[in-house]
Amino acid sequence: MSDFYRIKRLPPYVFEQVNRIKAAARANGADIIDLGMGNPDLQAPQHVIDKLVETVGKPRTDRYSASKGIGGLRRAQAGYYERRFGVKLNPDTQVVATLGSKEGFANMAQAITEPGDVILVPNPSYPIHAFGFLMAGGVIRSVPAEPTPDFFIAAERAVMHSIPKPVALVVCYPSNPTAYVASLDFYRDLVAFAKKHELILLSDLAYSEVYFDESNPPPSILQVPGALDVAVEFTSMSKTFSMAGWRIGFAVGNERLLAALARVKSYLDYGAFTPVQVAATAALNGPDDCIREMRAVYKRRRDVMVDSFAKAGWSVPVPTASMFAWVQIPEKFRAMGSLEFSKLLVEKADVAVAPGIGFGEHGDDYVRIALVENEQRIRQAARNIRKFFDSADQTLHNVVPMVRRV
Repeated sequence: MSDFYRIKRLPPYVFEQVNRIKAAARANGADIIDLGMGNPDLQAPQHVIDKLVETVGKPRTDRYSASKGIGGLRRAQAGYYERRFGVKLNPDTQVVATLGSKEGFANMAQAITEPGDVILVPNPSYPIHAFGFLMAGGVIRSVPAEPTPDFFIAAERAVMHSIPKPVALVVCYPSNPTAYVASLDFYRDLVAFAKKHELILLSDLAYSEVYFDESNPPPSILQVPGALDVAVEFTSMSKTFSMAGWRIGFAVGNERLLAALARVKSYLDYGAFTPVQVAATAALNGPDDCIREMRAVYKRRRDVMVDSFAKAGWSVPVPTASMFAWVQIPEKFRAMGSLEFSKLLVEKADVAVAPGIGFGEHGDDYVRIALVENEQRIRQAARNIRKFFDSADQTLHNVVPMVRRV
């Protein structure tokens, strides 16, 4: 039997290959330090948990919820945007609650994509940015991930040479996986570019609160005057409040685009469990001490990683935001590519990372390292890696001439 149409459009899930090796190693007793998946290990704030417990188990809240989110939650998200970014949103027409930003992004792709539509997507980028559109029948054309003037040169070229003309452009800052951060000036140019070429802008702002320079928090694209004409932005409770498994996110911005998303969602789900939505409302309306504490934890981990990995012989660029470091594979191992190198780290150093190829072909010289283990475990990972590097010349005779798979 042949594969189904949409399944044929999806390549093998790269991260699953590393996960299989990781699971096998653990089954054999290995203590794997998992820096691969961006899965927060911190506890959700206590006042949020308390609100969930208070609300759960009542007949009224055990019923079907609201697909686009309960009114209080949408009002809370609008309040967050006004406090944080100075952006006023109508909670009834410009805010939709989603089952995490990933679901929102995928269903937006379903809502706006016709078969054959061309979408401009950064490479490397988080997989759903491309594959949400591929599953919807779209065609992906890559643009650079880094927010520099070269981005617009490449994007202009992509628009000129794409047939049919692209309909949408995806951006993600702070970026997963690269940790790049965009300035408000970049967003101004981006909105002007989108209007010039009649493009929809989809901005992934899942890491809006994970930043390490208190004087320079990441902006929202919606801060640009006129952005609401062309843009929708996706945010998430997953990293800000360590609520990854709760599956709450938002799409905010252009009313017409959000109406399309809400209509698709109305056929597919009844929204998140109401007590989860009530607890998320308490998170957005509550004190922000927990957010500052989260940032402090990730900053300490980042600093430990940069220092300890440098001592192990592996230079880690210092990320200014996100919970990731985007790290070039040491030259000795670069020819094997990121997937084989990531497998090797599990087998030889008991350390799991995410292979850069999983984020696009332009990521294959890199791995993504997540700050999801405590400082002691990060130091242990560095010691394991140093031991592996020191012995690699004796144990891996073919590591330099290996040819990368294509």
